[in-house]
Amino acid sequence: MQANVLPNEVVSNPLPISFEGPSTSRTIHPQFTALPGRRILIVDEDAALAAFLRSELQEQSLGVDIVHDGEQALAMLEAKGRYNLMMLPLNLPKIDGMTLIGRVRALHPRLPLLVLTASARVEDKVAAFKSGADDYVTKPFSLPELLARVHALMRRNSGAIPSCSKIGDLTLNREERRAERNGRRIDLTPREFAILDVMMRNAGKPVSRATLLDEVWNMSGEPSTNIVDVYMKYVRDKVDLPGERRLTHTIRGFGYELREA
Repeated sequence: MQANVLPNEVVSNPLPISFEGPSTSRTIHPQFTALPGRRILIVDEDAALAAFLRSELQEQSLGVDIVHDGEQALAMLEAKGRYNLMMLPLNLPKIDGMTLIGRVRALHPRLPLLVLTASARVEDKVAAFKSGADDYVTKPFSLPELLARVHALMRRNSGAIPSCSKIGDLTLNREERRAERNGRRIDLTPREFAILDVMMRNAGKPVSRATLLDEVWNMSGEPSTNIVDVYMKYVRDKVDLPGERRLTHTIRGFGYELREA
């Protein structure tokens, strides 16, 4: 989506969004890349807005699914159930936003819920928070601010993922996007870093190719190509140098495991 924007100017847009500068919407927030494999469910009847938000969030290395009414949202949560944030308005077909918040909160008490709505009424904000919403953003909104709020909610609710992980002499720092082994800096591409992050979060446990495809490439199902194997070899060649104890192991017919031999 393109927009001609003058510096420091908030412009009108067919979508209920304001931009604060010529390039802020396309700048990847540096801390977003510390959350590989994170997925967001967008619930919105406005298909154009939902598609725009998906594009912007994917720029931040986040996976995004879209549904357009409350019933679809509940069905998607039941089918997948692996979301790190849900974004919804108050006006929704079939199941209204306020009711949806209450039902989702009862089923998924730790799922962050961000209300994105045109209603600026204090009563609606209070009711949304009482129903279980974690944040409330009104339209029109600043895209950089929305991205920052998304980031903050997911970071706040990702306590199971520490900023640093270590196995043997291998260390992964998610905040700094740095990997080191015995003091040696490992230079990784963003995709390779995401693979190593998934492996570190599951250290000592086999990780399937399908899981890597889902969390790193945001694609479901079994890989139809050897793309996972190719990138895993890139990671292995950088992590396990000749003479070092092997940490990456192939689980034949399944996937890979990161462990001390």
